[in-house]
Amino acid sequence: QVQLVESGGGLVQAGGSLRLSCAASGRTFSRYVMGWFRQAPGKEREFVSCITWSGDSIYYADSVKGRFTISRDNAKNTVYLQMNSLKSEDAAVYSCAARSGPPVSIPRLYNYWGQGTQVTVSS
Repeated sequence: QVQLVESGGGLVQAGGSLRLSCAASGRTFSRYVMGWFRQAPGKEREFVSCITWSGDSIYYADSVKGRFTISRDNAKNTVYLQMNSLKSEDAAVYSCAARSGPPVSIPRLYNYWGQGTQVTVSS
């Protein structure tokens, strides 16, 4: 089992920045692909970014490419999502997830999920 706890969400003005953190405990964190997903009210959960255990492969949704940066610190069992130039359409509940296997963008293929953290962007 892997337990995931997100933090760092909040209210930010459009154009601002936030850094989300996801702390993992349980099984060996470093062996998992870690992903960030988001879900806005009335919308399906969507892929934001993911990173392999070594950090050598990183993927982003087109909507966040160039603005968001994912990273991980295996020594701290933590994955981060640095979000810059935030837009109103970025507002959502952001959740981190873990899976064993290749990096993918499909939520149902992730085995473990955090409870999510709210990101609100004011215009």
